[in-house]
Parts: sequence; structure tokens; C-alpha cells
Amino acid sequence: PASPDPPPGGESLDLDALAGAGDPIAAHPVVDDDPACFFYTSGSTGLPKAVVVTHRNLIAGAQSVASRLDNRPDDRLLAALPLGFDAGFSQLTTAFAVGAEAVLHDYLLPQDVIAACAHHRITGLTGVPPLWAQLARLDWPAAATASLRFLANTGGAMPAAVLARLRALAPAARIHLMYGLTEAFRSTTLDPERVERKPGSVGRAVANAEVLVLRPDGGRCAPNEIGEIVHRGAFVAKGYWNDPEGTARRFRPIPPHPGEPFRPGLAVWSGDLGWQDDEGDLTIVGRSEGLIKTSGYRVSPTEIEAPAHASGLIEDAVAFGLPDPLLGERLALVVTAPPGGAPVDLDALRGHLRAQLPAYLVPALLTQMDSLPRTASGKADRAAARARVLKDQGSPP
Repeated sequence: PASPDPPPGGESLDLDALAGAGDPIAAHPVVDDDPACFFYTSGSTGLPKAVVVTHRNLIAGAQSVASRLDNRPDDRLLAALPLGFDAGFSQLTTAFAVGAEAVLHDYLLPQDVIAACAHHRITGLTGVPPLWAQLARLDWPAAATASLRFLANTGGAMPAAVLARLRALAPAARIHLMYGLTEAFRSTTLDPERVERKPGSVGRAVANAEVLVLRPDGGRCAPNEIGEIVHRGAFVAKGYWNDPEGTARRFRPIPPHPGEPFRPGLAVWSGDLGWQDDEGDLTIVGRSEGLIKTSGYRVSPTEIEAPAHASGLIEDAVAFGLPDPLLGERLALVVTAPPGGAPVDLDALRGHLRAQLPAYLVPALLTQMDSLPRTASGKADRAAARARVLKDQGSPP
């Protein structure tokens, strides 16, 4: 479909003219398993790594996600996420897979995204939790939601309060809670019909993907048992560029296990921890590298961050452990205030956490930052926040 006139300062591109410009380029012989591009990981647990993505990965991922989101030729998808981020680039490939329109949008402020939805009559918008948290605090005019058929979340858990606000802002839009990783694209989604019943879940595997929760020996975890999330199927990348050691750690077969079917080929051992309920729906607990060991307990940061978000007193939060000679690690929580609001009432927040959590989960350190450090994909950079706190305390990182 034809786009409306571009807003002031924008421009339209004649793709047919661009395709015919310059000298023709000779086709290079490729097969589906050849590298197509690199996507860089967010670097939230270390330096970003270049993931080698194949043609098969791109095409299978686009077709699968377009199918789950029910993308159509008359869709207009707002590509508001960075194109260097796999979920951002996916806005292009899913649109191309069905012949839909992708609107490229490099926004400065969250309200610019809402204005673009209204101006371009956007039908589908995909975001990450930090973006949704900002958008949920704004008022959306009727023109911004008039065409919206779906909203999709990826890149982390959607706080319950943010999800409820989005449902109120765009009641006609179907909400898809998705999960994946750069090494294996978006592997699961929770059907919109189950979002209200299971708001913390990311659902089940999409077509051409298998997602398992496994014990260290490769055996399948029982329902509600926490284990490592392992991805297998058409979306699994070839590995990390020029990093055979890192590739060998993350990309390896699932070992044969008594009572389990043989699963050939490489799988991605994600480092994410989670559990599946009796219906097979997946819930993410956190990163194995991010677990905090305090007073003999293994604590996921999300166990602290989720009730902090639910308080309604903050904009964002990250939890982590700090060295402690007696506890092993003491819990720390860094929060930010809502835009334009007063500083966070830390005493009220601590009282809320004490009412919601057992004593060992209440942070020993509760502090506020003007803004959280972010990775290139917009996620909160937990390691950088921890390093900043240690520096402020005069401790080595």
C-alpha cells in the first residue's frame, strides 16, 4: 500500500529506482546454510559477540514470526528498534515475508513513536521493556491506536504494571509476549488469549523451533523445575565469528538421555534459566551468570525487580549482588524515577518490598540513579550499573 506523505523532515525512498541504479552486481552462489550477516549480542553479560546468521535463519525466522503475528500485505509495521538488533531487523524481514510495509523510524523521544503510529496508521509495533515502560506513561491519542492490530514484546520480561497500562491504552490490539536470543532468534510466544491468565509467561515454541528446559546432564526438567533453556531448530545460528571457544561453549548437541528422543544437530545452550508449567508454557527466571548467591540462597534479579516495578514508584530497576564477607553477596537494587517526577521515595519502596518479599530478598542497598546504563539494544546494563555502584563506594569492580 502507498504510504502517506512523510512528516516534515522525513523523506520517501523510491525503491524501484534504487534497485535499478548503478551497475548490476553478479550473483554469488550461496546455499541456505551460508552466512548472510552478523548480529551482535547486547553485551549484557560481557563484550558483544558477532553471531553468524545464515540465509536459512533469516528466512525461517521471518516466515515463522510473520505467521505467529498474523502479518498481512496491508500491514504497516513501525521499525522503531535499532536495525543492528536482531529484533529490530526482524521488522524488515517479517514485513518483506508477506509484502507488508515497514516504516523506518529513528526516534529521539518516546512521544515521537506515538506520533509516528498516528501519522503512518501503524498496524503493528514491536518493542523491548524499557521502550514499553516509557510509552506506557504517556497518553496515546485515538489516532495512534486506531489502526493497531498488535503489540509485541521481546528482549526481556514485560512488567505487569506496564502490560496492564498498554492493554488499557490499546484495548483492541492483540499483545504477543515473545522470547528469544540473538543466537536463536525469537523462539517462543504467548498467545494473546492467554496473556491475561499468564502475564509472566513467554509461551511455547513457534514453528520450526524446539525449546527445552534441561538439567546440566541434558535430561528434561519436570514441570515447574528450573533449568537451562536450550533452543534447537531452523533459527539456530552457526556460532560466533572468530570465536571457536565461545562457539563450543554455547553451540553443542543435546546429549542422549534415557527416556528422551535423540535430537540431532547443534542446539544453543542459552544461559537463561526458566521453567515450564503443566501446560508447557515457559517462564524466564533470569541469566545463570546473573544469579546472586546470598545467605545460602540462589536469587534471580527478577525476583526483586518485578515487585519493585509493581510498586508504581519507579521507572526502571536493576538488581545485582555486591561482595560481602558474611553473606557471600548482599543484594543491591538501583532504581530510576518516572520522567518529570519527584525523586523516588526510597523509604516507601523499601516498605513495599518488605511487605512483598521474604527478608533475605529485601535489598541491603537501595539507591537511585538519574538513568540506568544501557546496552546497544536498549536493555539495562546490569554489569555497568554494578560497576558504577562499586566505584561510588570506592570498591574494586
